[in-house]
Amino acid sequence: MSKHQITTFASIIFFLLCLPFFFYLPIEISGVRTSNLIMRILFSGFLSFAVSILAAVILVLISRPLYVSSQIATFLRFRHLLFLIVKRDFVTRYRRSVLGVLWSLLNPLLTMLVLTMVFSHIFRFETPYVSFPVYYLSGQIVFSFFSESTTLAMGSIVGNGGVIKKIYVPKYLFPISRILSSMINVLFSFIAFMIVFIIMGESFSWTMFLLPVPVFFVFVFSLGIGMLLSSMSVFFRDINHIYGIGITLLMFLTPVFYPVSILPPRVYHLIHLNPLFHYVNYFRDLALYSTVPSMWANVVCIGFALAVLCLGAHTTMSQQDKYILYL
Repeated sequence: MSKHQITTFASIIFFLLCLPFFFYLPIEISGVRTSNLIMRILFSGFLSFAVSILAAVILVLISRPLYVSSQIATFLRFRHLLFLIVKRDFVTRYRRSVLGVLWSLLNPLLTMLVLTMVFSHIFRFETPYVSFPVYYLSGQIVFSFFSESTTLAMGSIVGNGGVIKKIYVPKYLFPISRILSSMINVLFSFIAFMIVFIIMGESFSWTMFLLPVPVFFVFVFSLGIGMLLSSMSVFFRDINHIYGIGITLLMFLTPVFYPVSILPPRVYHLIHLNPLFHYVNYFRDLALYSTVPSMWANVVCIGFALAVLCLGAHTTMSQQDKYILYL
């Protein structure tokens, strides 16, 4: 199938889904149904867009198997280079540092101490069922992973312009390497989380063994955003500054250090448009509340992650031949 036919198919799926999502939106996404017309249109349009992208990519996998297999073969041919780039990024980050990789463990702990003093004693936020340090770190692991990985991935192609000009390398290897480097830091952050979990006397549950699932969802979602940003930054360098403001806004729209119960109804509905809200809730359900998220919660998280990954991969692979003209 041609690109025009695939685009037409995705557009039809989008418009067909807008109407059902407008009249019926699962409570796991919207919370209490809102009567605000604009919010309902945003909800239905956002979800319909995600599903239509995913449907288009599935169609590509079915109708163009030779193209897909050639891309997989190219990735496998350069997998050793990917490993070397990840190793270089990790070593460079802690070069000439006295404590080295220990900063990956100390950073979340020290940040947790500061915010605990501020929000537990000054603003006195009361978090449901668990202590504030555990509640904060459970959200911070997810948000920090996304924020750090996408910010690093955004400048990965521009930062490796010298390599791209000299030899042929699949351009998507550079944002992937930055996401994988940040994934290593998540392991240290998780150690910090377990230390605080034990110190605060929280009870363990078998659902803790499922924590790699939401981390993987965030990895796939961050990979899609990282590939999209890295491609955009080649043509539009101001995206680096704009994204810094966007991350700050996203931090306040994600319940990392405050409970959702303090939000007014209008903001409560808006925050459900944020995919990170669902990933943080997924992580907390498993780690703090010993609850396995529902099937619909899994569908939402998988849908957002795969839709964004497909959009980012398509953008990078369709524009990568033009990068050398702007580097």
